[in-house]
Amino acid sequence: MAAPAERSSRMSWRRTPASRLIDNGFIWLTAAFAVGVGVLLLAIAGRVGTDALPAIQKFGLAFLVTSRWSVNDEVFGALTQIYGTLVTSFLALLLAVPVGIGVALFLSEDFLPPRVKQPIVFMVELLAAIPSVVYGLWGIFVLIPVLRPFGIWLNSTLGWIPIFSTAPAGPGIYAAGIILAIMILPIIAAISRDALVAVPSELRQAAYGLGATRWETIFRVLLPAAFSGIVGGIMLALGRAMGETMAVTMVIGNVDSIRSLSILSQGSTVASLLANQFAEASGLQVASLMYAALILFALTLVVNVLAEIVVRRFSMKL
Repeated sequence: MAAPAERSSRMSWRRTPASRLIDNGFIWLTAAFAVGVGVLLLAIAGRVGTDALPAIQKFGLAFLVTSRWSVNDEVFGALTQIYGTLVTSFLALLLAVPVGIGVALFLSEDFLPPRVKQPIVFMVELLAAIPSVVYGLWGIFVLIPVLRPFGIWLNSTLGWIPIFSTAPAGPGIYAAGIILAIMILPIIAAISRDALVAVPSELRQAAYGLGATRWETIFRVLLPAAFSGIVGGIMLALGRAMGETMAVTMVIGNVDSIRSLSILSQGSTVASLLANQFAEASGLQVASLMYAALILFALTLVVNVLAEIVVRRFSMKL
């Protein structure tokens, strides 16, 4: 038989009908929000797809492999913009991911005293709050003049490689990629740091107890344990890079054809195309722009689905 005090304690922890009602209401409310997000996503895709239907019917899949964009002749193809979007986003990830994860490790471990670490954390996160147009202006007046001698050196030294085969003309794909890398760096660093800080300290202590060094613990325990959070941050940053408009529009050059595979040449992205032409577009041009926006929507969706598959397969192996 349970003691009276124990029975009294159990009675006090019994849930009242009001608490159950609140819990059930919270569950249904969050479920409604989740379903609402999905419905909103489908509504956006449906509206964009409906507006893009005339271009889809006229150009079909040829829109994806045609680089000519002529408003006068009403001939449109988004290959240049798709290529520019993918290349600039890949270049941004190539530069930002190792730096962002390194910053996250540096700020999550005890390399610095807290009074020094916290201001640095604040400054890194503050980079995400800078408006994109400011990044664009900084890119025009500071970054491009600084990068021009380096681009000339790459072309003169490694010009036999296709990606460096053209002389830089100022704005270009490489400048847009570096601007995007700077813009997505705080996102990767902040989310990766949060994921690393959330790893239970018992894992770290267990690794030390088994004789692992500090760096073995970081690379074999902490990073695998925080892998899903780090990948989530990278995918969020990739979405920002693929959809960034103003900063890229100001530094990429905005040409409507693929003149070269070189990253030193000028280019265009889907977002910059929309920013430059949508305000004055009409008729089939509007439908073509909506078609390009639908392609960007699909690219983002595919990237996120692939990231989810990678995370799940990696998690199953741990």
